[in-house]
Amino acid sequence: MTDATPTIVIAAGGEGRRMGGSKPAQILAGKSLLDHALHWAGKHSDLIAIAVRDSDQLEHTSIPILVDAAAGLGPISALKSAFSFAEKHDRDQVLLIGCDLPFLPSDLAERLAREIGSQCCAMPVSNGRDHPMTALWRVERTALEAFVAAGGRSIWRFAESVGVKRIDWAPEQGTDPFTNINDLETLARAEGRLRQP
Repeated sequence: MTDATPTIVIAAGGEGRRMGGSKPAQILAGKSLLDHALHWAGKHSDLIAIAVRDSDQLEHTSIPILVDAAAGLGPISALKSAFSFAEKHDRDQVLLIGCDLPFLPSDLAERLAREIGSQCCAMPVSNGRDHPMTALWRVERTALEAFVAAGGRSIWRFAESVGVKRIDWAPEQGTDPFTNINDLETLARAEGRLRQP
């Protein structure tokens, strides 16, 4: 019998080249982007892990670290690691989130779990854009391994292959809760947004 609570895995393997290096360590409102993600995840799951490219990316932490089994696969490596981790802990669902998403909706995990239905993936959509790095997945490790072995690298295409339910998400107070931090300009805008009363 599996636990119904999904595990949350934070993808923190980004190099942050456009930000001067180490995206998870970039500071936003006095905390690293990774700490923002961990704080959010801690409100929604009792089982959290961090997926990275290699073990040298992060300093020691009490949170389990999942290291990519193979180099150069991109974000789908984090999903592979997440599936293996969830399976080991008898969880049949995984919410994979990027470490660069400091404004995620407070009801994201609950709403995706409620609306996934019979599909293998529940994926938010905002402003006409899919957000595969904030999706809830049923653990389909065999299907994912076959997809990667056949050369698949796109998380979005994997979602399409196993069945995805897209869920429209309205802006919150006029802003997109799925805004991700990819460069210093978006980091500065996020800082301003958090400082607003």
